Amino acid sequence: MPSALDWLYSTQLFGIKLGLDGVHRLLTELRLPAAGQKIIHIAGTNGKGSTSAFIHSILKAAGHSAGLFTSPHLIHFRERIRDTQRCISDAEIESGLCRLRQHVQHWEPHPTFFELALALALDWFSQRENEWIVLETGLGGRLDATNAAAPIVSVLTPIGWDHMQFLGDTLEKIAAEKAGIIKPGIPVVTAPQSAEAMAVITRVAAQQGSQLIRVQQPCTHPLGLHGPHQQWNAALALAALQATGLTLSESAIADGLQHVDWPARFQTLRPGLILDGAHNPDSAQALAAAWRAAFGDQKAALVFGAVAGKDIQAVLHELAPICAEWHLTAFDSPRALSTAEVRQSLPTAETPIFEHPSPTHALRAIADKTPALICGSLYLAGEVLSLFQGQPESFQPSMQ
Repeated sequence: MPSALDWLYSTQLFGIKLGLDGVHRLLTELRLPAAGQKIIHIAGTNGKGSTSAFIHSILKAAGHSAGLFTSPHLIHFRERIRDTQRCISDAEIESGLCRLRQHVQHWEPHPTFFELALALALDWFSQRENEWIVLETGLGGRLDATNAAAPIVSVLTPIGWDHMQFLGDTLEKIAAEKAGIIKPGIPVVTAPQSAEAMAVITRVAAQQGSQLIRVQQPCTHPLGLHGPHQQWNAALALAALQATGLTLSESAIADGLQHVDWPARFQTLRPGLILDGAHNPDSAQALAAAWRAAFGDQKAALVFGAVAGKDIQAVLHELAPICAEWHLTAFDSPRALSTAEVRQSLPTAETPIFEHPSPTHALRAIADKTPALICGSLYLAGEVLSLFQGQPESFQPSMQ
């Protein structure tokens, strides 16, 4: 008999539905989130997950009970829902989804995968009596299901080009969707932005009567995540926590920043082999800068796989200067592009190109090569991590 989690995955067939009517109804009927829980809401194009992880890690170090909702997962769905003690268990996923399935079985329109995942998370956070909740948006902001929850601070990471088919074809349009998480009278903290994005954020904050706090300097603490961009994500996390009014000790801040656990962000799998989830032009640019900071002028044997709907040509353009040879790979995702499709977007430079039917074959091809880099999609990163952990059967491919 299919599990409740299988049922949840089947709701991906309903696609992505931007809008808040359904999720407002769902959360209202379930009385979620629980009264008194303090929510930090994070949107942006790049660094959402890392910033969320820094905030959550600092709260943990300070002794606070905090839930964390992120997407997508790397290996298993339960990674999306955790608190400062553990991830949600398989049994809790099953029982929670069974209750949700019964509740919505006759709904028209049917709730989406992401709406149900959010409801499951908020229900678990309520049962766990988490004092704080860190919510990462899934897509955009204004019409994202997470925007149905009322935060005490809104956070905007760097805004760039991604999901244009949903969010718009200019930075102003994309920024307007992201800035849609700004609530009346609720402070908003922003990372440095392009002039176009900052103009939109400034205007929306003024319209909403929200204090706008701009991060001006990178964090100088030792960090558990590598790359110059993470110094800015950490600074944003600290500014967000300061905006909540929470008092934090220097030791809690230092401990939280240094012991953050967030895989597939310039993660060392073995000496000289790096795994990163960069999948859009800005994140690829940040990855290239992090690579140069770590490896200087050395170029990578670069394993790359991507999903449809991304500006792959621009991503590959950013990575080409650090690439010694391309290793294009297919991977287990319904959205994955074939290696032939990716090859069409490669720069024309005389760089050797190899194609592989799976990450297993790609890893075998670079086994003796160093330094090496794997990137292009978080879905690829998750499959690679499952292989390195010796548990490929635990990998759960997802469309969202």
